[in-house]
Amino acid sequence: MIESWKTRHTFMDDVNIVTKLFLGIILFFFIIFIHNFDFMIYLATLILIFMLLVAGTQWKVVVTFTALATFFALTSSLFMIFYGDGQHVLLAFGFVKISTESLVRGLHLSFRTMTISYFGLAIAFTSQVIMIFYSLMQHLKVKPKIAYAFMAAFRMIPLMLESLFQLRNALKMRYQMIDNRNYSGFKRLKHLLIPLLSQNIRKAHRLSVAMEKKGFKDGPRTYYYHVPFSYKDLILIVITVVIVILAFSFAHVLPITGITDAR
Repeated sequence: MIESWKTRHTFMDDVNIVTKLFLGIILFFFIIFIHNFDFMIYLATLILIFMLLVAGTQWKVVVTFTALATFFALTSSLFMIFYGDGQHVLLAFGFVKISTESLVRGLHLSFRTMTISYFGLAIAFTSQVIMIFYSLMQHLKVKPKIAYAFMAAFRMIPLMLESLFQLRNALKMRYQMIDNRNYSGFKRLKHLLIPLLSQNIRKAHRLSVAMEKKGFKDGPRTYYYHVPFSYKDLILIVITVVIVILAFSFAHVLPITGITDAR
């Protein structure tokens, strides 16, 4: 996550990224076998609350990404809602037929997507890209050449964006002196893409030569940053288990819809 967006430090910032990723994978496979509609509603809600508490990021950033995740989760189920089968038809218009069963199945899928999306946002808001690759090298034995290559690629992204803005501003000045026919339509795109590609190919080549000279190769090496496991990893595991247990309990004690099988 971009450091300028951070406003406070939470315990999840210190949790090892390997623990976060494994919890996310386990949660993904776990919700596949959840068919209780109320269970998914409570689980998505509790994961959302957890994400808001541990994000430690500017609220406008959190709200923007949360709204986008919710929007895509809802739109991903539209085909299932509009064209699903069901006996209790709510709306029929041409090929579109919305039934109670298709609506429940579609929303159930959306809540599954929201649960994983919110947990993924919690990971993204509390993780640094550099620490991700250092943890992968130290604990999952990812080859240093691969990890450092990915880190270099991430570092190249802001440089590419800066080059794009500089080139665009330069072309704006140049376009004032030439006829409109020479830079309209596809020609304008070509004026941006070709110089941008050539510049970044040269930068990537210089970076690769520098990394090769500094010994970024496979084999045993020391690390400036160490990413150990700690008691905070156990805290995250316990909190995740508690969230699942609470969602299961609420679904049975305080059911919202009473739908126990959304298949």
